[in-house]
Amino acid sequence: MKKHLKINVNGKVKKVGFRFCTMQAAYKHGIFGFVRNKSNGSVYIEAEGEEEALEHFLEWCKTGPIGANVSSVETEEGEVQNFASFEIKH
Repeated sequence: MKKHLKINVNGKVKKVGFRFCTMQAAYKHGIFGFVRNKSNGSVYIEAEGEEEALEHFLEWCKTGPIGANVSSVETEEGEVQNFASFEIKH
């Protein structure tokens, strides 16, 4: 069953390629949605996919790319938006 998650990733997640690597991880796990930086220094992701794929994607979010230092990942379920792709928003 398809699920929609709103994900906030906190820690050292800017200037380490986090958004680009998030997009690659999303493609790998069949996740649709978007990623963007927030003004408070965190990264915000909306992700949709099958439950098992989302679990694997969330595990990736907890470490991120080399150079990142994730301190916490907060998730909240949302309404399925039926995204057609995964993109980086500015």
